[in-house]
Amino acid sequence: MRQVELKICGMKNNVRQVAALEPDYLGFIFWESSSRFYDLPTIEELDQNIKKVGVFVDADHDFIYQTAMEFRLDYLQLHGNESTDYLFELRAKIPEHIKLIKAFALDNDFDFDRLKTYEPLCDYFLFDTKGKLPGGNGTQFDWSILKSYTCKHPFFLSGGIGLSSLEALEAFLNSAQATYCCAIDVNSKFEKEPGTKNTTQLKQFKEQLIT
Repeated sequence: MRQVELKICGMKNNVRQVAALEPDYLGFIFWESSSRFYDLPTIEELDQNIKKVGVFVDADHDFIYQTAMEFRLDYLQLHGNESTDYLFELRAKIPEHIKLIKAFALDNDFDFDRLKTYEPLCDYFLFDTKGKLPGGNGTQFDWSILKSYTCKHPFFLSGGIGLSSLEALEAFLNSAQATYCCAIDVNSKFEKEPGTKNTTQLKQFKEQLIT
């Protein structure tokens, strides 16, 4: 399988055990309506190779800045309806070293042309499944629609990815539409309960993902 990075999102209750698996990114959700809302006072000290991603949904710029500083976040993932003006203003407020990921909820009617104005304002895109919630719906979108992706911006693939997705993932990562896919984002399919991950399944997934 073509090499990609791994992001484990929705972290809360067993951070140390999941970090021991050495994923590339750990995601912490700072949106109060989420069942995985990170309301603990600190994030455990992580290996410097694991990047901390804060997930926000249409949040106030000051709240994002304060959270990023308090938890020493490396990446900010914007998972709401943030406009290009919003990103421009946020980029001016946060330290230069913090990278931005803009998430988009996809269905078969998604207009990929709208991404072009976002390219100069963020470092990565993240493609998730359109559902009732901004994320964590546990369902997979039709990856073949990424044939319409004409940008050259790296993106994270998300949405209902689990152990049963490995065969489809291998086929996808070897296809043309995965040219700019740089990371796989997993969450609810590897949970015992919201915010508590199944490390046995994650270990198995990671081992097969990188072979």
